[in-house]
Amino acid sequence: MLAYIRECMKEGTQVTRFNTLSAAALGAPAHFFFYFTFKYVFHLPYENFVLRLIATLLCLAIILKDKLPAFVKSNFPCYWHGFLIFVLPFIFTVNLIMNNFHELWLYWEIFMLFVLIAYVPNWLMFLMDLAIGVICAILFYFLSVPHVELHPAFNIPLYSIVLSFTIVAGYLFSYSNRMGIKASERNNALHSLAGGIAHEMRNPLGQIRHNLDAIQQEIQRFQPENSFPLISANSVEKIHQRAAQGQMAVKRGIQIINMILEEVKDEDSMKNDFSYFSIMAVTRKAIDEYSYESKKEHEKVYFQGGDDFTFRGAENMYIFVLFNLILNALYFLRSNPEGRIDIQLQRGEQSNRVVIRDNGPGISKENLGKIFEPFFTSGKKGGTGLGLSFCKRVMHSFKGDIICNSEYGKFTEFILSFPVLSVSEIAACEVQLCAENREFFSGKKLLLVDEDPENLLLIRRLLIPFGVEIDNASCISEVMTMTGSGRYHLLLGNLDLPDFDAYELAYRIRESGNVMPIVGYTKEPFFMVSSRVEQSGIQGLLSMPLILSEVLQVLTTSLKATLDIFKGSCTGKVVLIVDDSAVNLLFVKSILQQLDLTVMEASNGEEALDILNNHHCDLMLTDIQMSVLDGLEVTKRIRSEKSNYRNIPIIGLSGDSSQETVLKAKHFGMNDYLVKPFDNMLLLRKVVSLL
Repeated sequence: MLAYIRECMKEGTQVTRFNTLSAAALGAPAHFFFYFTFKYVFHLPYENFVLRLIATLLCLAIILKDKLPAFVKSNFPCYWHGFLIFVLPFIFTVNLIMNNFHELWLYWEIFMLFVLIAYVPNWLMFLMDLAIGVICAILFYFLSVPHVELHPAFNIPLYSIVLSFTIVAGYLFSYSNRMGIKASERNNALHSLAGGIAHEMRNPLGQIRHNLDAIQQEIQRFQPENSFPLISANSVEKIHQRAAQGQMAVKRGIQIINMILEEVKDEDSMKNDFSYFSIMAVTRKAIDEYSYESKKEHEKVYFQGGDDFTFRGAENMYIFVLFNLILNALYFLRSNPEGRIDIQLQRGEQSNRVVIRDNGPGISKENLGKIFEPFFTSGKKGGTGLGLSFCKRVMHSFKGDIICNSEYGKFTEFILSFPVLSVSEIAACEVQLCAENREFFSGKKLLLVDEDPENLLLIRRLLIPFGVEIDNASCISEVMTMTGSGRYHLLLGNLDLPDFDAYELAYRIRESGNVMPIVGYTKEPFFMVSSRVEQSGIQGLLSMPLILSEVLQVLTTSLKATLDIFKGSCTGKVVLIVDDSAVNLLFVKSILQQLDLTVMEASNGEEALDILNNHHCDLMLTDIQMSVLDGLEVTKRIRSEKSNYRNIPIIGLSGDSSQETVLKAKHFGMNDYLVKPFDNMLLLRKVVSLL
């Protein structure tokens, strides 16, 4: 109930520039003009100069909104409703009553209702403002001296019907008008969205093409008269790096699409899965993972560091914010060989801050106040105007803010402010994490491979409260001996050790048949090491400095995935894949073959039902959008029929990430839902958990 009332207040408080200007332009001269007109031209019995003067001054104050006292500006929505109540229902009803329900004022009362509806487009707020104004007018009448005797000469019931119909008709008109405006705005948004995706995707797609070209150059073409030449170790390393950069560009493209779709959706899902993060670790990760067009472009970004602090939010959302700010700054620095972007962390008493400053062309004063408005863009060819409004939404969801300072021709500075978290709040988070994870980690034995005393001390401090037993090793022979004993559940190692090839170590452990999960941590950019990590058999990757929540999440994921996937728990199980794309079928099948599963295939829902009727299947993966019979409909039929396969676990696969489709899939009976393109390990974990 309280949430609905708050929503009504928000909808009924439309303090736009157009509303304030129109109210001032219409109200101020009208009250002044009608006082003299009604009193000296039409000689109506009652007019009050003081009330008209107050109403005129209130209207003029609206124009001077920015110069009002700080208290009034901070509570302007209250002032706005008080202003509307006084100049509309109160004054109009006072004149109606004090003029003994004169015919002219009966007409004006109806006019007042239409105007009030236009400015307060929510029925509850409208009725509240109207009721307060009318009640105050009645009290004014009873307190007035001399007392006016009332002798209404109009048909009150008939007039009441007219008033009621006026309110209903006014709201129907207002509602249809708002729907028309929303439809027009949505159409414009979709046009901008299509153009925005096309424009923003050129960068990651160009990165992918560039890296594929580089890989082709490293691999020499086959010639019939010659055997394949051996590829040098240096070339293999370059291929790995190029492949990793291509994967990062794909990830960047998906992030762009998600960001733009999130901005135009009405859903407010930002606060899901908020956790605590190190601002330094996530900022460094964002800077490293950004898809720079060239080495020179990367060299323009300087991370000055500063004081690390903890913030509560979503890692991906914060990374999106930095991506937007870096993207915009680099765009305007392209023609400036001396251009640079400085990123600095600042810890404060009232708020913690991340400052992103560039020496680009700056922003003009007339545009500075508009840059956070949706679809506003200036100076950036092909821009959508969605990025900065998205940044504003993200920072507000973190209970922080983003502001911009700029001097045209000199610099632009964005300041991200975060609330200062109390020691007790951070401690409470750690206590909660301990309570949630201690049972899982208790008794686990971890082999830590590192030589840095600070890292060893930090990791012990983080994990020992969870009941983890930790041993330390510092050379390959020692690690191989200790892992061969079978006593350890997980290996956690530093990938940056000098004179120690952690990737070679991981490969040798895997080659020996040991399925123990291996997690590495590094100061290097993820895109530089991710390919080698995957090739060597390392399951998890952590960025330094290490923070508790991320360490627990990666270790838990690696332990669970390894315990299930690499111990043959799915051997002999039968999985049915349903997709009308042969490429998608082949792709998903290649992933599932890692689990030693039997895989069956169907190209649509009807084929899937035939297979289920004639073969036992333990799990079904189905595309959502297919010809003949789609994934939603086949799921609905399976769950509604009385059959042996009615309770088969079903995972939906789709490129549609809208909440409506996800909820519909769950409603029809799907056990889980994955958005394409999905992470391979995530699919495997979900398959294993359902089997």
